[in-house]
Amino acid sequence: MSSIPNTALYRKLPSTDELLRQAAIRVFTEREGVAAVGDAIRAVLERLRAEIADNRLDEDSLELVITGLPDAIERELRRALRYSLRPVINATGVILHTNLGRAPLGADALAHIRETAAAYSNLEFNLDSGERGNRDVHVDRLFKKLFQEYGGAGASPLLAEDVGTAISTIVVNNNAAAVLLALNSLAEGGEVIVSRGELVEIGGSFRIPDVMSKSQATLHEVGTTNRTRIADYEQAITERTRLLLRVHRSNFAITGFTEQPAVAELVELARRRNVPLVEDLGSGALLDLREIGIGNEASVFDSLRAGVDVVTYSGDKLLGGPQAGLITGRSDLAAGMRANSLFRALRVDKLTYAALEATLLAYVKHDHGAVPVLRMMHSSKDEIGVRAEALASRVSSAAKTPAAKLKLELIDGESVIGGGAAPTAVLPTRLIALSHQEHSADELCDRLRKSDPAVIARVEDGRVLLDLRTVFPGQDAAVVEILNSLT
Repeated sequence: MSSIPNTALYRKLPSTDELLRQAAIRVFTEREGVAAVGDAIRAVLERLRAEIADNRLDEDSLELVITGLPDAIERELRRALRYSLRPVINATGVILHTNLGRAPLGADALAHIRETAAAYSNLEFNLDSGERGNRDVHVDRLFKKLFQEYGGAGASPLLAEDVGTAISTIVVNNNAAAVLLALNSLAEGGEVIVSRGELVEIGGSFRIPDVMSKSQATLHEVGTTNRTRIADYEQAITERTRLLLRVHRSNFAITGFTEQPAVAELVELARRRNVPLVEDLGSGALLDLREIGIGNEASVFDSLRAGVDVVTYSGDKLLGGPQAGLITGRSDLAAGMRANSLFRALRVDKLTYAALEATLLAYVKHDHGAVPVLRMMHSSKDEIGVRAEALASRVSSAAKTPAAKLKLELIDGESVIGGGAAPTAVLPTRLIALSHQEHSADELCDRLRKSDPAVIARVEDGRVLLDLRTVFPGQDAAVVEILNSLT
């Protein structure tokens, strides 16, 4: 093993121009272009200089590395030119994981996006009249059908005759935009009354008071953090009051010595004082979550049936569709929002409409299994346990010997909804618990995250936990392959 000064090792490195003239490298430049290949070469050479500086390379090992430069440059090219935004395997058990893109879309939604994106469409063109149309019609018709079907007898006076046609739905780019548009349209220059206990921060440091300030409406807080009564709202109403706002505490819960007016009380006050009631539901469930054991999470239908004038909610949370802010409410109020110039700045594109239309059609057809979020929420602990056992059995038998480095164990656990929805609700599940003789739980989790595809897991009690509730069945084989690489 020879040893020469670092300066001499640096001189042995080929230059970028020398490498670009090599036949093997010219193949890359013909395929990817000189600029991209040049950047890849410089990145590889910079790493080698760093290794020389750290005394990690001697003359013999450097010679070996130089012979393999074309392969290293090709790997760097693939890394540099791959998409930054790419799929990962969500094994956290958090169904609506905000950092991982919240609700994944179903196959029908993806197909509709593809056909809409690949050609021209009738986004704002009325095929019957041959004139300009309204982009809202593609989903508003489905919302009307859904609310008409589920409204039924016993609806509030506002919606008594026909729930479907008494209301309308507007689509903007997220729920914060929906709240902004509603407040600006209905309360600009006036006051909005809201409970102090509902002045929430909704993630990314976006706070309800800040959204209200941008809407040009004035916040009028009532009550206290833990207790607000209906009398607090009534006493605060003046000639400057434009609306009452109720905000769903989507990412936390207040327990103990608390009080909050029921929706029915707020509806009665709003009717009596002729002030619209807006409810920011945030999560936007269209199904009764009590079916899967989750209570205290009002659906959009619950609010509309109770007589709330306008409900705002998200498209990519419990609804299971694309990122969008949805505003459902009285048609006359919706018309005012559509006429607001702010609506154009906040509207969504054809791809969002395509994904949302396909998702809503699944609801209309009662094909809830076509919506991944709903399918995940309805998966039972036993179903997940069967999958977990099957997956674990496919991990290399080397992991099952007494001397195995990787240890797998099936244990009981809990999944969560996430995404600021049902903050106190949990779903029973079965977990694959991993430990490794040579790596800590954090190191093991890091290796999973750096695999291809990346597996995102969670660490508890010194072990890495994988929850298959949020892993698509078609991803099981990839998880097995990655786990086998760790044995």
